Amino acid sequence: MRILMISPTSSGIGGIAQHVQGLKKFLEDKGNEVDIISSENTFTIPIKRLKNPSFMVSSFIKSKFKKNYDIVHAQNPMSALAMKNVNGKKILSLQGDFSKQISLLHGETAGGISKKLEKNALKWADVITVPSQEMYDEYTKEGYKVTVVPNAIDISSFPNDEDRRYQKQIIYAGRLSKEKGILDLLEISEKLSKDIHLLVAGSGPEENGVREITKKFSNIHFLGYQPKENMIKLIRGSDILIQPSIMEGGTSSTLLEAMACKTPIIATSVGGNKETILHMKTAYVIAPNHPEEIYDAINDLFANPEKQKILSENAFKIVTNYDWEHVGQKYLDVYNSA
Repeated sequence: MRILMISPTSSGIGGIAQHVQGLKKFLEDKGNEVDIISSENTFTIPIKRLKNPSFMVSSFIKSKFKKNYDIVHAQNPMSALAMKNVNGKKILSLQGDFSKQISLLHGETAGGISKKLEKNALKWADVITVPSQEMYDEYTKEGYKVTVVPNAIDISSFPNDEDRRYQKQIIYAGRLSKEKGILDLLEISEKLSKDIHLLVAGSGPEENGVREITKKFSNIHFLGYQPKENMIKLIRGSDILIQPSIMEGGTSSTLLEAMACKTPIIATSVGGNKETILHMKTAYVIAPNHPEEIYDAINDLFANPEKQKILSENAFKIVTNYDWEHVGQKYLDVYNSA
């Protein structure tokens, strides 16, 4: 098959970028031809509030020159206008509640506009995929026919060595953005025991806030953007991975990576995470927007190594269900049925 993927981003450590990278590799390994339109190969305005709208316009223009595809696969509603512009069966993948996320980051006015865009995108698609049962229930209730395809990771590509820099090392890995709960994590910086070192790896709009915290506390370390191989080594070398997200669509790729690395997890039970993490079985589950619970969970796990071992071993047992070799076939089934 000839497949065109359209995505706001296709490189970096963000969830959509990793999704596109993993799916492209799987599809090409199976003998398919894959092209991509993303912000990496088309014009965008690198200014907050303008980058996504400029991608929507530029990807629409670029899509006019794309022809003869069997499948046109859009990643989130920002890609749907370009999807509509290309001949081929149209697949729309929703990675989260698009309008709610826009409202949280940019206000209710922007959220209202994004809701209208999403409704149009859903009408243009021949097939809609969502990454969690929760999203399936939500969109089915609204009258849409959707298919669940979970997020995935490529476990076979993970390096086996680790990067441990401190005796007690915890890590946050991902986008530095409000919806990911990074502000809640930074709130505990003053209380965190000085022998516990927090590594913050990633980039995003809250980067300046992270930098300011590192100036105040010697045990908070900002690593910036890290290539995938480095990130896996850092996760594998850490005692705990923390993900305090306020919202997620499917199961976070970072959580899946920690599970594959046998690194114990502290995370919020939001979105697709609910289908993967169970409190004191596969993760230490906390409530979103409760920084004090992050602090208590860190101390509890360091005081109880046996708990860490139970969580990591149980999580490792189920993570193969989220490998691309398994999940990628679900996308091929969707393409073939379309």
